[in-house]
Amino acid sequence: MVDPLSRQIMFHRALFLGVALVVLFLRLLPLSSGTSGWPGPDLTLAITLAWLLRRPEYVPALMIVAVVLVEDLMFQRPPGLWALIVLGGTEFLRAREASLRDLSFPLEWLTVGILLLAMVLANRVVLAVLMVPQPGLGLSLLHTLATIAAYPLVVIAGYLAIGLRRAAPGEVDAFGRRL
Repeated sequence: MVDPLSRQIMFHRALFLGVALVVLFLRLLPLSSGTSGWPGPDLTLAITLAWLLRRPEYVPALMIVAVVLVEDLMFQRPPGLWALIVLGGTEFLRAREASLRDLSFPLEWLTVGILLLAMVLANRVVLAVLMVPQPGLGLSLLHTLATIAAYPLVVIAGYLAIGLRRAAPGEVDAFGRRL
């Protein structure tokens, strides 16, 4: 018999994978008749960061890399580069999750926004050094700003849909371990 804590963690991991696959599927659908000029947000990245800051045990590093690597392959980005940058960014946040838990949401949002900008700039620098063609800086910044703007909506949706919230200071799990 599986203990309730393990079952809950496995359920949320499967849910994260399911949500990531649905977002990937929706991004692959040809829903627009032309180009609108405004890039949409990277919802998979926003969901990953929101889940990571709420419950880091639900999104292990290997799962994050696998999801982003599949996206790299599906969207014909340089395989592994964005996955490596996202892994670095998420592990940076994971190491500081306990201290970020006490911050207000606007400060969390600012931290995520700065991290997203740093990740996009790191990606652009590596692509520029390797002389890989890339979209214009303005388009990349609009995409990043759209992701930053979508982050609060993702957090609210996660809270309302599945009750995803930050662990309170001093909160313990079913076995008495601090979260």
